Amino acid sequence: MNIISIPALTDNYIWLLHNDDRECIVVDPGEAVPVLKILVAGKLTMKAIVLTHHHHDHVGGVRELLRYFSVPTYGPQETKDKGADRIVAEGDNVTLLDHDFRILALPGHTLGHIGFYSAPLLFCGDIIFSAGCGQIFKGMAQQMYASFQKINQLPPETLLYGAHEYTLANITFASILFPQDNVITGYQHEINQLRAKNQPTMPTTLRLERQINLFLRCHEIDLHNKLNIHPISGEEWRVFSALRKKKDHFNKFS
Repeated sequence: MNIISIPALTDNYIWLLHNDDRECIVVDPGEAVPVLKILVAGKLTMKAIVLTHHHHDHVGGVRELLRYFSVPTYGPQETKDKGADRIVAEGDNVTLLDHDFRILALPGHTLGHIGFYSAPLLFCGDIIFSAGCGQIFKGMAQQMYASFQKINQLPPETLLYGAHEYTLANITFASILFPQDNVITGYQHEINQLRAKNQPTMPTTLRLERQINLFLRCHEIDLHNKLNIHPISGEEWRVFSALRKKKDHFNKFS
């Protein structure tokens, strides 16, 4: 399986997976033209579209792509009016290009957000990014935290294919909170170099994210002290919520 990142809109990634027979599936096509250019250049035939959630920057190109390719479009219930004709939910399995994908419910960014998992690949939309997480819109912090815990149960070699290039802002935020964390500051240096060359920073690995993604470290006392919040056992989601609010404020000035 070969995977191509297609830059789209301002900072989106559309993921395209293709096999040696030049058959492909497209994940979260926020616009159609960049996808069509890759299909033509690579002489690829699209076999399916998969959607993680209903936001326009993830579904905006679906209907135009369906004008050229009559293919099934898989997505959660919230994408039914965006072009999805195969509605999937937690526990469902979908076979695409001879690979079995398990559907994971990952609410928080939206109520119906899902992920497509075929070890070691997880197409996770706007739930988890490198060194960060998606904004909480119609979901709740408890839901987003639970989604992170579900992802964290996957094997460390899991490759996380998030849908935005947010890594530099995310790791800068983390380094401000933990300037003495050598793993975080070392990763920030690496990301600065990649972005200076306009290179993508996704996918990332769960193993790495456990070290540099503060949203996966909500159990740590040092983070509790930084945020001045000390949850009782079992309510670490409150740390997640406080961290997300602090990141929201940081975004306004970054």
